[in-house]
Amino acid sequence: MPELRREPIVGRWVVIKTDPELLPGDFEKEDHAPHRQATCPFCAGKENLTPPEIEAVRSEDSKPNGSGWKVRAVPNKFPALKEEGAFEKTGIGMYDMTTGIGAHEIIIETPDHQAQLPDLSLEDLADVLDTYISRAKKLAKQKRFKYICLFKNFGESAGGSIEHAHSQVIALPMVPKFVVEELEGARNYFRYRGRCIFCDMIHQEHQDKERIIVENSDFLSFCPFAPRYAFETWIIPKKHASDFTTISSGEKKELAKMLKDILGRIRKVLSNPAYNFFLHVAPNDYDSPESYHWHIEIIPKLTHSVGFEWGTGLYIVPTSPGAAARCLRDN
Repeated sequence: MPELRREPIVGRWVVIKTDPELLPGDFEKEDHAPHRQATCPFCAGKENLTPPEIEAVRSEDSKPNGSGWKVRAVPNKFPALKEEGAFEKTGIGMYDMTTGIGAHEIIIETPDHQAQLPDLSLEDLADVLDTYISRAKKLAKQKRFKYICLFKNFGESAGGSIEHAHSQVIALPMVPKFVVEELEGARNYFRYRGRCIFCDMIHQEHQDKERIIVENSDFLSFCPFAPRYAFETWIIPKKHASDFTTISSGEKKELAKMLKDILGRIRKVLSNPAYNFFLHVAPNDYDSPESYHWHIEIIPKLTHSVGFEWGTGLYIVPTSPGAAARCLRDN
C-alpha cells in the first residue's frame, strides 16, 4: 500500500510507493566515464583556458594560473550573475525585477581528469572543503550578497556540462523562496517547541534507526523520512550549527570521511548515477541561528518528474527511505 508522508520542515507531502518498490538494479543507468580530456579546460596544464584563478591550493614553488595546484577557484566563464554594476530594483507595473548582480565561481576539485570526489584522498578532499569555506566566507563579506549557494552537478542529466570534477558557488543579492520556506519552517518549530527541528530529526533517526546509512563522531547520514527523490541522502552535523564555515579542523576531517564514504556508496550501489548535492545554509547575518542547522542534501538522478508532480508539487518516490538506506548501508 502506498503511503503519503508529510515532510516536517515546510509541510510538503510526498507519495512513497512500496508495491512494487524500485531497488538499485531497477533504475536506468548512465555512462559517466570521462572521455573529453583532450578538450577539458579544467585539466592541469590548461590553466590558460579558464579565467584567472581567484585562489588555489597549490605547492609553495608554483605560481598562480600555472601547474602545481590541487584545487582552483576561478570565475565562471559563463556566469548566471555578474559582480559588475549596482544592485537596483525596478518594475514593470505589477512585476518586480532587479539587476542580475551576484557572483558565480567554479571550484575545480582536482587536476586529475579521471578522478571524482570519492576517489580523492582524505587530505585532498579536506582541501576542497577548505576552498568551499574560504570562498563562502569571502563572498559573505560583501554586504550586497545575502545568500551563498554552494552546489555540485555530476553527470549530464544533473546539469554537469563539464565532466571534470568541480563544484560551483553562486552569491545572490536576495534569499531564494525555497530557502525562506525552510528557514520559516525551522523558526516556527523552534518557537513552538523551543528546539531545533534538525536536532530533533537526528534524535528521531537514532531512535528509528532504519533510515540511517552511516555515522561518525561528528556527522550522521540518513535517507529522510519524506524524501522528494529515490535514494535522497542527507549529511548533517550532530552538533548544532547554522554556519557551515565555522566547522573545526576535526569536524572538517570527519566531513571529508563522510562525503567520501557516502558518494562512494552511491556510486557503487546505484552504478555511478548522475547526482546533485548542495549545502543548505543560513543566509549571511541570519538573526535566528538557534533554529537552523546546516546540512548537505545529495540527490541521485534516478527518475524524472512528470505531469502530476509538476501540477501538484506532490512528489512520487518509488523507493522507501528505509529500503534506500538499507541498500546503501549494506553494500
